[in-house]
Amino acid sequence: MRPRWLVSGLALAALPVAVLAGTATGALAGSTHAAVTHATNKTIDSITLYGWPDNSPPGDATAYGSGVAGGVGTFSDPTTFATDQSEFAPGTKIYYAFLQRYFVMGDDCVACDSDWANGVSHIDLWVGGTASSSASAVENCEAQLTRSNATIIVNPPSNEPVANGGKGGVIFSNGECNGGAVTGGSGSGSSGGGSGSGTSGSSGASSGSGASSGSGSSGSGSSGSGSSGSGSSGS
Repeated sequence: MRPRWLVSGLALAALPVAVLAGTATGALAGSTHAAVTHATNKTIDSITLYGWPDNSPPGDATAYGSGVAGGVGTFSDPTTFATDQSEFAPGTKIYYAFLQRYFVMGDDCVACDSDWANGVSHIDLWVGGTASSSASAVENCEAQLTRSNATIIVNPPSNEPVANGGKGGVIFSNGECNGGAVTGGSGSGSSGGGSGSGTSGSSGASSGSGASSGSGSSGSGSSGSGSSGSGSSGS
């Protein structure tokens, strides 16, 4: 092998500098091109969520990656999501505007596997929870944030908006469901000639492509009271 390497080296030495430079440049360009990934919008048929109580088995263990579900949804610390690995390879990063968080594929999902085999795209997002979390509270949070025919970005850029002023956060934490950016609607009403207005709601997720909800507290007028208001869906 060594004599053959020497002959090859001599042959290369005999080539004009311009040819060698062009070859090197072409190889570099090719390798750079191969490393480029482009952001792609993709509509997912079903986006569900799971947490500690309804993981199988209950807990935060995962099938891939670090072996532990987690993350706060920032680009550098994305939250775990599960799906069929034929739909998204382990390690694939996505961005979900409805929750204003980044996610990374790190777990398997039996329902997702079955759906994918039947032509239905399905991803399952980690909400969090602990051994002491109320199972019903976690599952209610999951149900509240479940969506159909929602858009994600695959291989997203690093500058997408993240919930909580860019800090993200665990979706279910301290017994509360934190779906995304805080937004809501306002309520207004009248009674007996007096008008009242409700304050803006304070819960729900919001984004250009997701839906949001919020509830307003009742307001009071000079001789009447306003009805509760609700935030409208995003589009």
